[in-house]
Amino acid sequence: MNPSSTPTHTSSVLARLRRLFSGEPADGSLGSKIKAERALDLVRGGATLLDVRENSEWKSGHAPGAIHVALGDIDKAPRRLHQGRAVVVMCASGMRSRTAAKHLRGLGFDAASLSGGIGAWQRAGGQIR
Repeated sequence: MNPSSTPTHTSSVLARLRRLFSGEPADGSLGSKIKAERALDLVRGGATLLDVRENSEWKSGHAPGAIHVALGDIDKAPRRLHQGRAVVVMCASGMRSRTAAKHLRGLGFDAASLSGGIGAWQRAGGQIR
């Protein structure tokens, strides 16, 4: 074994192990669901926050800067999203957002469902107006 290649190999193995234990996919994508703390970091870093709740739920309070497309209209979402930008999908509890994120991943978006929905977002420090 070439000693000069060991540090790079070791750091690569450590990075993969960190991703494995953090729940992050090894390919660098978001995965199918994420925790609110990570979602906040991603959105602060430029990811799109997509709220798929119904209109009445949206009007009762939503995250500033979120894009609203009700789950029933999810086919309209790609027109409002940037291809190549990560998408965090939010609903009330995490059920509808799983469906929406799966649909978006099928269309080529790197999309993940926010586990716990808008309540988890708020508990993690996310704003609602």
